[in-house]
Amino acid sequence: MKSTTRGTLAAAITCVAAAAGAAACATPAVAAGTVPVPVPLEGVEQSLNMELPKLGGELPLPTPGAPEGPRYVEGRLVPERALPQLPIGAGLPGADLRAPLPHALGDDFDHVALDAPASGLRTLGPGLTADLPLTPPDADAFGLPGAKLPQAGVVTPVLQAVPGADLGLGPGL
Repeated sequence: MKSTTRGTLAAAITCVAAAAGAAACATPAVAAGTVPVPVPLEGVEQSLNMELPKLGGELPLPTPGAPEGPRYVEGRLVPERALPQLPIGAGLPGADLRAPLPHALGDDFDHVALDAPASGLRTLGPGLTADLPLTPPDADAFGLPGAKLPQAGVVTPVLQAVPGADLGLGPGL
């Protein structure tokens, strides 16, 4: 086998391995819905020769949903929601903090910890509803529509979340 063929084959295998490795690394974050964000403080600990807090976080990945289709209502010529609301599922960012507490409350308490996991967040964007200034065809008026006042409105956005956190004291860091 020529050296150029070997080089090309090696480059192709390297590219396939890199793509497979990137796909394997990206899959858990996408499946979990959050991306962990560690804050590396080990170098600062060693340079200052002291124990620093352990800090990390989680950032949510927003996932758009499918909007509801228009709803037809009896007595209206235009569907109820001319501009549908777009649902987006995401989350509130999370945090994990563990800080040293040098026996301030006795020998059993060496650290204080705050754990605020990423919590789910459901949003629904604003929508628009409108109706024409005409009524549906009327049999008494020989099938002609009647006149009425036009209607327009904004459907308010929705935001739902249930955040939570845990604060504790304990031994060890």
